[in-house]
Amino acid sequence: MPNPVPFNDALHAAVGTPEQAEVLDSSPRSQVWRVRLADRRLVIVKQITDTGDTRADAHTRFAREVAGLRLAGRATGPAVAPAVLATDLPSRVVVLEYLEDLGRTDDWMPGYAESLARLHALTGPADAGALPVWSGPTAADAESFLALARALDVPVPSTVPEELGALLERLDPSPYHALLHGDPCPGNDLRTVGGVRFVDFERASLGNGLHELAYFRIGFPTCWCAMSVTAAPLAEVEAVYRSTWRGLTGKDVPGDLADACAGWLIQGDALVERAHRGTADQFARVPVEDFEWGRVTARERLVHRLGVVADMTRDHDHLHALGRLSSAMAGRLLSRWSDLRPLPPHDARPW
Repeated sequence: MPNPVPFNDALHAAVGTPEQAEVLDSSPRSQVWRVRLADRRLVIVKQITDTGDTRADAHTRFAREVAGLRLAGRATGPAVAPAVLATDLPSRVVVLEYLEDLGRTDDWMPGYAESLARLHALTGPADAGALPVWSGPTAADAESFLALARALDVPVPSTVPEELGALLERLDPSPYHALLHGDPCPGNDLRTVGGVRFVDFERASLGNGLHELAYFRIGFPTCWCAMSVTAAPLAEVEAVYRSTWRGLTGKDVPGDLADACAGWLIQGDALVERAHRGTADQFARVPVEDFEWGRVTARERLVHRLGVVADMTRDHDHLHALGRLSSAMAGRLLSRWSDLRPLPPHDARPW
C-alpha cells in the first residue's frame, strides 16, 4: 500500500520500516499517523506543518515540541510524556513511543494533576534558555480589560489600574523555571496504565507551574472544551498537585494562585482559539457579539472567569478592587444577556 508517512533514510535507520499507517485526528498545524513498523511495533509519527504559519514559525513550533518532549523525558518515576524515538529537523518530523490510551475514565483529574506537577518539577534554573520563557498578559491586555468594563458601563475603582500594574510585575516569569506544557487541555493527555502522559508540546515554555494549575479553577482557558470544576473535586486536585510538587522538590508551590487566575482573566486572546489570537482586541468584541469556541461562547467563558477571580480576591491583599470590579462585570453581563449558561461540569469532559 502507498506509504504517506514522511520517513527519510535517517528515520528508517533509526526506527525501522513503516508497513501500515493510519491518519489520526490532529490540529490543522500538524499531521499525525499511527504507524506499524516491519517488526510489528507501533509508533506515532507527527509532522509539524506550516499551515497558517510561516516556515520559520513552523520550525519554531517543532523545536519547542522536541525540546519540551526531551525535557519531559527526564522523569525518573512514572513517565509524563511519550519518549522521543527519532527526529528529522528539515521535514519537522518526530517519531514517538506509541501509548495505548484507556479512553474515558470517570475520575480523570487527580491523575492529571499529579502528572502536571511531575512535569513542572522536571526543570530548574539550570535549564534557562532550553525553552522560551512563558508569555503572560501585558499592559495592553490590562488596558483592554479595563476598556471592556467601561464599555459595559461598569465603574472602574480608582485603585484597579495600580493593582493590575502590580499584578503584571508579580507575574514576571523570569524567577521561575518549571516545564510548562503550554496547552494542557483534555485531549492533550493520554490516560495510560502507567498514568497520565501529555502530548502536543508545541507551546512548551519555562515559567511558574501555577499558571497551568490555574486551569482547573479558571475553566481550561486555552481549550475548546472549557469546563468548570466544583468545590470538592477542585480542592482534591489542587491538593494532589501541591503534595506531588512538595514531594519532588521539597518546597511549597511558589506564587499566588489568585494572581495566576487574574492573569488568565485579563487576556482577551484566551477567549478564542489559537488561530485567532493576536488578530484583534477580543475584549472589544464582547459587548457587540458573542462568538463561540467549542461548546461555549466568549461571554460564558468570561462570566466564569470573572466569578472565579471575584471569589478568590474577597480578602486578597493585592487584588481586592479587581475582585469587586470582576463581580460587578459578571453581574452586568448576566443582567444584559440572561441566557448565558454556566460552563459544562468537569464530568462532562468530551473524551
